[in-house]
Amino acid sequence: MVKFSGTLRTSLLGAGLSLVLVGAPLSDAFVRAQAPAGAVAATRQIGTVKTISGASVTLMTDAGQQVVVDVADGARILQLAPGSTDLKAAETITLAGISVGDRVLVTGKGGADAGSFTASRVILMKSSDIAQKHQMEQADWQKRGTGGIVSSIDAGTGTLTVAAGAKKIQVNTSSSTKFRRYSGDSVKFEDAVPSTLAQIEPGDQLRVRGAKSDDGSSIQAEEVVSGSFKNLAGVIATLDAANGTLTLKDLATKKMMTVKVTPNSSVRALPPQAAAMFAARARGGAAGNGGGGEGSAHSSGGTGGAGGGAGRPAGGDLSQMVNRLPAGTVNDLKVGDAVMIVASQADPGSSTVTAVTLLSGVEPILAATPSGTPAMTLSPWTVGAGAPDSGGQ
Repeated sequence: MVKFSGTLRTSLLGAGLSLVLVGAPLSDAFVRAQAPAGAVAATRQIGTVKTISGASVTLMTDAGQQVVVDVADGARILQLAPGSTDLKAAETITLAGISVGDRVLVTGKGGADAGSFTASRVILMKSSDIAQKHQMEQADWQKRGTGGIVSSIDAGTGTLTVAAGAKKIQVNTSSSTKFRRYSGDSVKFEDAVPSTLAQIEPGDQLRVRGAKSDDGSSIQAEEVVSGSFKNLAGVIATLDAANGTLTLKDLATKKMMTVKVTPNSSVRALPPQAAAMFAARARGGAAGNGGGGEGSAHSSGGTGGAGGGAGRPAGGDLSQMVNRLPAGTVNDLKVGDAVMIVASQADPGSSTVTAVTLLSGVEPILAATPSGTPAMTLSPWTVGAGAPDSGGQ
């Protein structure tokens, strides 16, 4: 059986078919393969191979549906290298070349029910090739990536100014720069979609990869990933673990916020010793030099989210530590816990957000800033497959 799951997506470009592979866990990678003109793509299935039995493959589609695909006699089976954009470069293989974990696009016709399909063509990308490519991309983000909070945008020259702690970085974009935008109603980074410079606003968090100047004050952007996030901090007022929601009064804005915690949210707890260390640093004003931003693909590279985050010192070291903490669930929380949250917000005016990262055990850190403004914040780029600096993707 062939089974598809994951984040492989397709779109029709005129009469051709664009195959997009997104969301393998090590980086923000995607591949487009253009089918020959006139290719019929009205009937297709996309996903990850789960099991193989004879000439049948079982998929978990990107929509979460299990589909049994029968590969017809004479069906074309093409292996495409990650990064390739031309099916002419694909290698013709046999059914035996398909393995569990491979990403696949099949075209053909549906069966008698929604769970069956007959494929006349199979295009696949090997899971091992994808993993290798993502490892290379992650290393490149670490070496040539930087980021922070967007402070200004010059649409005329295509230049952005990004604040990484106390440092200002000039991001120069061009017609060849690839832009992607974090989806406001999703905490999965692989849901980031193609975007433009015009969609970036002051206050957005941004990651950029490209050639840096010798002093690191500017970068020629090859790829830019941005998003609007909110950084919240406060004490949990109410908790509905069954429905994955909690409320708190944000210390910075004094507003009550409702936070949705989904299976894709990263829930972590800071150990007391680490909390005391960061609290001491906050009292000493050292958080602004916390190692965020440039040179580390795991650092926050920024100071806060949209909606009041500007001006908060960078918390790169805190975000890096969060990556290494054991994962928890909403059931580990209780009313009265002090938490720090980075969240996505589908509606900028809404009081409801979706947690990307939620960190508990931070009472000493919040107590160290009696003004009500946390001395450090978390990075949104630490959760979800596909993030350029997630440390896990």
